[in-house]
Amino acid sequence: MPFHRALAAARRTTEAFVNRASVDEARATVAIAAVAIRAVAIPTVTLASVLIIGAGIAGDSHAVTADGLAAPATISDGGIPGILPGAVPGDPARGRAIVADRQVGLCLLCHSAPIPEERFQGELATDLAGAGARATAAQLRLRIADPSRLNPETIMPSYFKVEGLTRVGATFQGKPLLDAQQIEDVVAWLLTLREVPR
Repeated sequence: MPFHRALAAARRTTEAFVNRASVDEARATVAIAAVAIRAVAIPTVTLASVLIIGAGIAGDSHAVTADGLAAPATISDGGIPGILPGAVPGDPARGRAIVADRQVGLCLLCHSAPIPEERFQGELATDLAGAGARATAAQLRLRIADPSRLNPETIMPSYFKVEGLTRVGATFQGKPLLDAQQIEDVVAWLLTLREVPR
């Protein structure tokens, strides 16, 4: 039962983020989820592998069109192989800033990352250190744009999805959480993170 409560709390966090709820509310929900997960002795790394890395690494060998995204994209071999429409190759410095910004990406709410100046990083999801060694640009792009395509039960928000979402405020309907260029910038930064944490 505590595990189910932890998952429910994590889902509420995602909904709060999608609905642009307050950062404090989302942080409190993540803290509750983390405590519940620890209480049932589920290692964070196990949960993280399900949320980010574990789902769909191999992918499909055929290409499909990704429906519901802010711009057309093709999914092939477990990723989006091309740069998202309307974007240019990403800038790692801008990507790092997006990940670190608690008002834009909110990545550090759930993830920890090699950004030492940012205190109180998340422990709920995968450590972003080593992301560039674990996944390709295409895989990272899909995991950011629409992680629910790989794992329908993920609590990670779909940053580029605009259709098929629930409980989205009227002001934000039809708008992605990050635009194509921001996603490319985050992918570029994640690819620089080649050193796996110890």
